[in-house]
Amino acid sequence: MKITRNIIGWILYDFANSSFTTIIVTVIYSRYFVKVVVAQGEIGTALWGRSVAISLLLVALSAPIFGAIADFSRAKKKFLFYNTYLTIIFTALLYFVKEGDIKTGMIFFIIANFGFNSANVFYNALLSDIVHRKDMGKVSGWGWAVGYVGGLTSLFLVLPLVHNNWTRLTFPTVSFFFGFFSLFTFILLKEKSGITQRTNYFKVAFRRIKTSVNHVKQFKELMKFIFSYLIYNDGIVVVISFAAIYGAVRFNMSEKQLITYFIIAQLTSIAGAFIFGYILDKIGAKISISITLLIWIGVVVGAFFARNINDFYLVGLVAGIAIGSSQSSSRTMLALLTPKEKMAEFFGFYSFSGKIAAILGPLIYGEIARLTGSQRWSILSILVFFIAGFCFLQTVNEKKGREIALNWQKEQN
Repeated sequence: MKITRNIIGWILYDFANSSFTTIIVTVIYSRYFVKVVVAQGEIGTALWGRSVAISLLLVALSAPIFGAIADFSRAKKKFLFYNTYLTIIFTALLYFVKEGDIKTGMIFFIIANFGFNSANVFYNALLSDIVHRKDMGKVSGWGWAVGYVGGLTSLFLVLPLVHNNWTRLTFPTVSFFFGFFSLFTFILLKEKSGITQRTNYFKVAFRRIKTSVNHVKQFKELMKFIFSYLIYNDGIVVVISFAAIYGAVRFNMSEKQLITYFIIAQLTSIAGAFIFGYILDKIGAKISISITLLIWIGVVVGAFFARNINDFYLVGLVAGIAIGSSQSSSRTMLALLTPKEKMAEFFGFYSFSGKIAAILGPLIYGEIARLTGSQRWSILSILVFFIAGFCFLQTVNEKKGREIALNWQKEQN
């Protein structure tokens, strides 16, 4: 497979946007919001869960519409640009969130996280424009691996700021990092051109969504996969959103300790995403995802029984492998079961179903913590999502699903 400028441009977006997930959602801002902005024990955990849930609900409501519009207008790259810079602007504005600014802190984060997750709909859909189907697993794995390098780089970048107690400066720093490196994507990556028409895209979007609901019935294996995904992805969303909060509250980890913890986790995430990209192309997406879910189940059990920071560090090492590989494999699985012409539309539906389901996990986790006063019991809720997702995934016939997608594409041509 030849490495083209399109592939490089696409992969570099993962490098750029991982800074947001790593610093804002997972490591720094989540802890800052709970411990400094709210500073009311597990009430902060509950409010953080609500913020994550609201942002994902907004994505769920908009993703199918904008996905259909992007497909019809050949404007996936344009929508990627708009949502990227929405994220960048409101990430920088987090600098102005101080102690007691609970409402402002929630609103700015909700908008930034909405833009980030919306951008990923179009980013994922561009995969079919840059690489052949047989190489999707490999390139997707590269993307996740390079993304974790980006997350690791951003952690090293903000470490001196945290060391000098300049936590709020980390937010505009992440904004600059994301904005600068995403420019390479918009310069290098060229979306495939096609016939477009001037029309009312919203009317077209609603019409296509209605049609796609009927089309989806033809892709039973895809629907079964999406159903399993929306369950186990809820667990992944909770881990990403609450891992640092769990370490800070249960083990009283400082910001510097958390950064060290996630630097280690990022290293194993890089290895997991890269290695599983090749494994997937050899053994298939379903088996790859199944393996990662079994790892996740072990991670949750380990976190529940962890007695000290050293135990939690060990859990983080294993979690890094699971998160890198499971997200990469899931993205590839969807692409393999979807006809090329329906990529943005079905990725929108994928995002819709995933975000709708993911609303539940953060809310449950936060409310259990608030009611019991302990996140140790909250973490058991994650176990349910991974076990149920694993069980439903076993009903998917990957080979049959791929054949259905290819045959549909041939019929349209």
